[in-house]
Amino acid sequence: MTPEPARAPAPPPSPLRFPRGFLWGVSTSAAQIEGAVDEDGRGPSSWDAFAAGAGRIKDGSDPRVTTDHYHRYQEDVALLKDLGVGAYRFSVAWPRVVPEGRGAVNAAGLDFYDRLVDALLAAGVAPVPTLFHWDTPQALEASGGWLQRETAEHFAAYADAVAARLGDRVTRWITLNEPAEVTLLGYGLGQHAPGRHLLFDALPAAHHQLLGHGLAVQALRARGATGIGIANSHGPTWPASDSPADIEAADLYDLLLNRLFAEPILLGRYPDDEIAALLPGPVTDDLATISAPLDWYGINYYQPTKIGAPTTEETDFSGVRLPPGLPFTPREITDRPRTGFGWPVVPEALTELLLSFRDRYGADLPPVMITENGCAYDGIEDPERIAFLDGHLRALRTAMDAGVDVRGYFVWSLLDNFEWAEGFRQRFGLVHVDYTTLRRTPKASFRWLRELVAQT
Repeated sequence: MTPEPARAPAPPPSPLRFPRGFLWGVSTSAAQIEGAVDEDGRGPSSWDAFAAGAGRIKDGSDPRVTTDHYHRYQEDVALLKDLGVGAYRFSVAWPRVVPEGRGAVNAAGLDFYDRLVDALLAAGVAPVPTLFHWDTPQALEASGGWLQRETAEHFAAYADAVAARLGDRVTRWITLNEPAEVTLLGYGLGQHAPGRHLLFDALPAAHHQLLGHGLAVQALRARGATGIGIANSHGPTWPASDSPADIEAADLYDLLLNRLFAEPILLGRYPDDEIAALLPGPVTDDLATISAPLDWYGINYYQPTKIGAPTTEETDFSGVRLPPGLPFTPREITDRPRTGFGWPVVPEALTELLLSFRDRYGADLPPVMITENGCAYDGIEDPERIAFLDGHLRALRTAMDAGVDVRGYFVWSLLDNFEWAEGFRQRFGLVHVDYTTLRRTPKASFRWLRELVAQT
């Protein structure tokens, strides 16, 4: 019997290559890393109030200290310099700058971001501040938060104050982070701050956040700012089957989580007349403000979502409790590796998403930045995170080769941190944080990314 010839070993994957000038960065947010919630005049945020409620944070933790970045920012900037990235996306805490959300500006709060920006520039890292990453000043939240139109106006005034202090050194700005999650998880389902359970009555929060975005763009432009974008969360929506009921449910989910937040900005209209009719105020006039041209469009991508027809039972989906009666039901994506958070790892869905944006929005889509992409895994030696990032960067490169104009990629996150309602249970960082000693230890993925960035 003739022996079967030995198979040649599989060739190693081709090296990742990105164009010269491609922007590498990492992302964080103030509420998740800063701590120092009672220092230097900072007011309480909606997340401080939410975390104080019994049972709301799954491990019983809170954001009072987190990684103590407020006091250790120089150590963290040194990590950024060692990593070699060109940009650092952080957020400015609105209640640190305007403790009541409106009225007096807290100079001491701005002083911190002044020091941070100077330290970043000295390290050769471009600062990319996000003006709102979910931490609404609690005084505003107590008056209705993003359900109230006035919050958008107060947000624009706050944006003006930040630009007045930092605008001479900041060349890229992000107005909002993930207004879809604030609307759905915070106001619709009560899983995040402010913990409201309004379901579709939460839609005014979506409109007012988008209006706040547009008014902030105006305020930034008036201060001479350029390089303005937004960080919207997006992912492909897959129907659970070819049945009309599943397809209809998936279309509605896609409208609410993707198109509702992209099309007012990119096209100047809401994707559905019935949804638009549920929104408050002079919607047509507001859309002219919301759709002010951007210099780039930020996409946060983590996973696709499979959607089926409604169910009469409560559903637990990726740690989020969904009540019965919703017009769609998320379904598990099987036969895929899963992150420590239980999310499916589907790199090719990033290619699908970017190509769909190219095809849907055409010339109305400005250059794209991937403003968040990452995964939760335990351990300092983290080969799963390396594989995740490698796979998603290859998927990104495929989309770029197909003509999508992507200018940069930001990993979520620099540090392990307070992961919202999960507390400290999920570790997304390139750098491990011991939450007892606050010691920082770069992970294997940190070293892998450093080598990749150095080759670009």
